Amino acid sequence: MLNLLRGIHLQMQMSFLIAGLCYCLTSSGLGLAAEPFLEKVDVFPAGMRGITLYRIPGIVVTTKGTVLAYCEARRDSRADWGEIEVHMRRSVDGGKNWLPVQHVAHHGQRMEGNPRKKVGGEHEQTVNNPVAIVDHHTGAIEFLYCLNYAKCFSIRSEDDGVTWSDPVEITATFERFRDTYPWKVIATGPGHGIQSEKGRLIVPVWLAYGDVGDHSPSFCGTIYSDDHGKTWEAGEITVPNHGEFHHPNESMLTVAGNGDVIMITRSVSKPNRKIITTSPTGIDSWGSPRFHSQLLEPVCMASILSVSDRGGDRDLLLFTNPHQVAVDKEGREVPAGRGKRRNLSIKVSQDHGETWGSNRTIEVGPSAYSDLAQLPDGTILCLYEGDQTITCARMNLAWITGNSGGE
Repeated sequence: MLNLLRGIHLQMQMSFLIAGLCYCLTSSGLGLAAEPFLEKVDVFPAGMRGITLYRIPGIVVTTKGTVLAYCEARRDSRADWGEIEVHMRRSVDGGKNWLPVQHVAHHGQRMEGNPRKKVGGEHEQTVNNPVAIVDHHTGAIEFLYCLNYAKCFSIRSEDDGVTWSDPVEITATFERFRDTYPWKVIATGPGHGIQSEKGRLIVPVWLAYGDVGDHSPSFCGTIYSDDHGKTWEAGEITVPNHGEFHHPNESMLTVAGNGDVIMITRSVSKPNRKIITTSPTGIDSWGSPRFHSQLLEPVCMASILSVSDRGGDRDLLLFTNPHQVAVDKEGREVPAGRGKRRNLSIKVSQDHGETWGSNRTIEVGPSAYSDLAQLPDGTILCLYEGDQTITCARMNLAWITGNSGGE
């Protein structure tokens, strides 16, 4: 009888232990017992604060867990040029609710003149391509943006995005690229920048060298800071406008679990696929760019993010983009076609971007640019352009993989 009671007691202890483990894993949003979920909330709907359309989203999570969502606020039209500001909203509950809009850039001297609008554009100021970088060593947020696609500025927040420093111009950083291309247009990102384990801040950039105001022909590179945003330097060109790579622009970066910096680049190339290249440093020694057969290219900015799995290791990659290509009446791909910006989907790679699986649709309808971030509890955030709005989707890996048993 005593042995029987001991056996029952041991079984009860094991049951409580397993139940507690399942609870902890479920709470993390990453574990074996996690229930799949996908939630959405509009963050920048058209018309808010008198803005015609919000575009070009970016999102980061600060060291304190605050979510910063930002974008271009296109005041009077949908165009890339015009009276455009950069607006931001903060969330202190993981993206469920959002604080009022902040106008964060540009608060320096105005630079007016829209070369794409011959009548009425002389007093317009275009503030474009905002990029935030969280400095995990200092807790500060560095924030870069461009002015009229001609100048680049940096601002900093040391209070989780509540207030921002005066802008500092860093346009001279881009001069190194003139040795190869006589650029007339500069743009950071869009999306967010990254930080290496050693503390280097890295931002993808693209530049164009056609007529003033033209966004093509273009090429891609990176700029970086080794002193926490005080000064910036130019890295090497990553994807040239050469050979089969046609007008590369709008790249995104992440640091894979093996330490390599991965760049995913948009282009208007015949294969209708994203361009991928890697570097051990994020500023030089880039491998030969190549088209990735699984990453479709509808000519739209995409996002890539290295995330922590349930063991805490950063060995999973996520990728979001409209999963579309242009096809003819017979269903054959149109070389260098422009697919419809619909069917925003998310994919997972477990081998540092070599292969991608678990393609899940976040938004079936109109959907375009997107950016990814991860909360401390493991929840994945995707800030994306929807139909007349910018939406934040919250989801866990169980939903992304389609498996409530986790990875």
